[in-house]
Amino acid sequence: MEIKKILWPTDFSASAQHALETVSSLSQQYGAEIHVLHVVEDLAHHESWYGEFDQLRMDKLMEWSNKTGKKRLSQICEKYLDGCPLYVKHIAIGDPAQEILKLVKKEGIDMVVMASHGEKGNFRFGGVAEKVVKHADVSVVTVPVVPEG
Repeated sequence: MEIKKILWPTDFSASAQHALETVSSLSQQYGAEIHVLHVVEDLAHHESWYGEFDQLRMDKLMEWSNKTGKKRLSQICEKYLDGCPLYVKHIAIGDPAQEILKLVKKEGIDMVVMASHGEKGNFRFGGVAEKVVKHADVSVVTVPVVPEG
């Protein structure tokens, strides 16, 4: 199997961080690029908010989320991914599973490496990971995250 591009989706949670060792190891073994993706939740499609939220406020929230996501991606890439041949940062807005699958096709990703569940994961296998495993046209490696306590 030839692996040139690995996608690591992250929600910046400790769970997502567990996949980093596997991502780095596979990247070094295959000499592969690492594509790091953070998906910002589309707040415009969020359920009702308390109080008034006009379009200007929604736009400011989305701008802040996007800016914060880019900053955190840069911090992760600088701190943890120095040993990798190349990393490419991506920010998307929308449903995480759908955005992961879109990026796989768009960038010609060969493998996805992700935690079995993310920040909101209350079960041993999260909804986003399950959707990606079921619908991806490439290999998906899920790194188990053992619940604490």
